[in-house]
Amino acid sequence: MTTPTRALQELFEAVGDRARSSGVFGQIRVTPDGVACDAKASAEPATYTLATDDGKLWVSLVMKDRWQSESIESELMHSGDKIEELLEEELDDLGLEGLSPQVQHYRSDDMFFTFRSSVPEDAKTAAIWLLAYEQCFRNLGDMNAEADED
Repeated sequence: MTTPTRALQELFEAVGDRARSSGVFGQIRVTPDGVACDAKASAEPATYTLATDDGKLWVSLVMKDRWQSESIESELMHSGDKIEELLEEELDDLGLEGLSPQVQHYRSDDMFFTFRSSVPEDAKTAAIWLLAYEQCFRNLGDMNAEADED
């Protein structure tokens, strides 16, 4: 990847600060390539990211564990919920109303199971999308192992 612009690096720093202050993530890393926030209570390692790809800014949930990804898919299938509708509700709750989010779900070339959405290159809006992803996925499948221990 080419060196990010100063504006993009400032966006990553601002989103990283917002993620830290939210308290909903595990470890948070800001690099020249983006922001990576570990899922706090996931049964298996999973990471929420904000990074560029194909000239766009994307918020993602990525995981190596196939069963983790399938646990999310299975819960959506059994509940009849659509991930886009759940994400739209979380975005609405965080003040971004009237959006019709699109979510891509695939296994990447580096073998990570990925859910991702394209987001605007605005720090405040990108941070809201990152938080909405966390809120949306937190209670799906095995993303909240702590809830299973109760």
